[in-house]
Amino acid sequence: MTSENNLKTTSKPIHTVGLVLFFSLCCVFILILSSSLTQNLPAKISDHLSILLATLLTILLILLFLKWGKLKLSNVGIVPGKYSFSRFIFGYIFGFLMAAAQALIVLSYGHFQLKLVPDIAMMDIFLPLLLYFLVACREELAFRSYSLRRLNSSLDSVWALTIIGIIFTVEHVAGGMSWKMAVLGSGTGAILFGVSALKTKGLALPLGLHSAWNFGQWTFGFKNKSGIWEAVVEKGYEKEVENVGLAAFIIIMIIAIIGIFVYYRKANLSE
Repeated sequence: MTSENNLKTTSKPIHTVGLVLFFSLCCVFILILSSSLTQNLPAKISDHLSILLATLLTILLILLFLKWGKLKLSNVGIVPGKYSFSRFIFGYIFGFLMAAAQALIVLSYGHFQLKLVPDIAMMDIFLPLLLYFLVACREELAFRSYSLRRLNSSLDSVWALTIIGIIFTVEHVAGGMSWKMAVLGSGTGAILFGVSALKTKGLALPLGLHSAWNFGQWTFGFKNKSGIWEAVVEKGYEKEVENVGLAAFIIIMIIAIIGIFVYYRKANLSE
């Protein structure tokens, strides 16, 4: 998903921020609505259908806001371009390697083991793979398409990334995440995904990074449940291992952000 078309607006910054906040509130309402409509379905498919419905409704919301602002899908990076597939694949490989690197750092610290889950079925792998892809689709559409590009057209890119990062963090806190994990975890991730979206003028790269990172963390048992491996922490070292994992996460994210800047050094963040 990419576009070389620039998004320009004569709107005042305060008007743009207000518009994006309203858009974000609508996205939250869609997420709540989708969850309520699917909560009585079987547990194995309810999350998938909820996020799928939220993703489709978010696309409709974007179309509505684009029509309101007399803009096109190409203006917000949703229309696929010639590099979209390769950027997604690159992002997916790199995102999974990032998750693996975090697991290796925590393993090297000690007091932590990864135990392969026995007799795991292919469907037990495919369902999380699909779920985390859908989650990434919904979040990239909600945070890195219309909202980020609209802010970036009216404000400095640093402010655009900061505002979206704050909204992204608050949504994760509302979803049950602690402020510490939301600010240091989701907030740092928001910068990486946002920079990737602005540097490539599309969603393919951040979508690959985002979905692979989440699936990779699930794979290594870092989602508070077993994946392909089960994360086992030595009793009494839970807090220390958590802090090591968070530190590893931040280091890896910073390296990835620098890598995006270096690799796409000729691409301008601003519209």
